[in-house]
Amino acid sequence: MAFSNRLRNFIAVALLGLSLSACGYNTIPTAEETAKARWADVENNYQRRADLIPNLVATVQGYAKQEKDVLTGVVEARAKATQVHVDASQLTDPDKIKQFQDAQAQLSGALGRLLAVSENYPDLKSNQNFLALQSQLEGTENRITVARRDYIAAVREYNLTLQTFPSMLWAMTVFRSKKPMASFTASEGAQTPPTVKF
Repeated sequence: MAFSNRLRNFIAVALLGLSLSACGYNTIPTAEETAKARWADVENNYQRRADLIPNLVATVQGYAKQEKDVLTGVVEARAKATQVHVDASQLTDPDKIKQFQDAQAQLSGALGRLLAVSENYPDLKSNQNFLALQSQLEGTENRITVARRDYIAAVREYNLTLQTFPSMLWAMTVFRSKKPMASFTASEGAQTPPTVKF
């Protein structure tokens, strides 16, 4: 009798474990961690861009000393962009994401103006350092685009897990504190391509 009770309890625990593992309990934490990892990629690529800017500014400065306003604008925009930081715990705050996005957009605009200045300086345009930095920035912008796309997809997946069956049952019970994450939105004027000539 005691053996059959233990066997029944063991089977009940085993079935409960199997049902929990198959019902999507891990879906929400997995999707959340994936989105946080994608956010880290976004930050990493924006940091890479910020690290390249001082070298680009120094190279342009040697050729275009009279373009002080443009150079100052880039340095100030970089400083503002690196001051706005969004950690993983703030990904559910759309205002923080917008603040981060706006600071990065200002930096993108300042960089566009700086690269447009190069049109007036033929010697600068042929300088190997400038060409290498320009190529690095172009590659970094592409990486930023890919990282943002991946983050948006991960956030969409995470937010869907909070709203769809069966993971929504876990979201309403065990993971009640989990909130939808904010995604990137297009900046004002994003539909208009920048007029930068090289």
